[in-house]
Amino acid sequence: MIEIRPFATLGGRDHGWLKARHHFSFADYHDPARMGWGRLRVWNDDEIKPGNGFAPHGHRDMEIVTYIREGAITHRDNMGNEGRTEAGDVQIMSAGTGVVHSEYNHEPGVTKLFQIWILPDHRGARPAWGTKRFPKAGREARFEVLASGRPQDADTGNALPINADAAVMAATLRAGQTLRQPLAPGRVAYLVPATGAVEVNGVAAGARDGIAIRDEAEIVITAREDAELVMVEAAEA
Repeated sequence: MIEIRPFATLGGRDHGWLKARHHFSFADYHDPARMGWGRLRVWNDDEIKPGNGFAPHGHRDMEIVTYIREGAITHRDNMGNEGRTEAGDVQIMSAGTGVVHSEYNHEPGVTKLFQIWILPDHRGARPAWGTKRFPKAGREARFEVLASGRPQDADTGNALPINADAAVMAATLRAGQTLRQPLAPGRVAYLVPATGAVEVNGVAAGARDGIAIRDEAEIVITAREDAELVMVEAAEA
């Protein structure tokens, strides 16, 4: 099953300083048919103007992964962590028993990012934060795992750790290239082209469209133009 969720149909709001589009129900946007996909709960497509951001606020019992598409975001939290995550980098925050943090765009231009929330395997875990650089050159025509709590990724030492049986991964494709990715029974995937246009198992999708995938033994992605892909693979909820 392949379901395309065109970018133009996503919920969202223009707050002036923030343009937010929501692949799933979030904040003031509620669609009972879009409450998540497997353990994936939130996928927000945010554009933040310079000098603006999210003031200190709290989270708990959620795995939050931030994929920076353009610009950078500066994080600070009540655990004493502070860091700047820029395009090509990934940030993770395991909210666990509770964390208060802020995120601001201190850059001269607009920062564009995907913020992805995944339901944890266990509630009440110890909060944690981390960031890491992932050069795009290392993921041409293949998915690189950026953040994961899957058992098969535990020993690689490359992915940022999260407290969920799920993985956030990314790939780049040149026009005409094809990538094949297996999908095991009981698993789902949600794919978004950050840039470019693709076909997924023969179904066309454009930049920033959501592609919900279930009950497909293999995902075959062909780029109709140069594309940057971000995907979550996860257990069914």
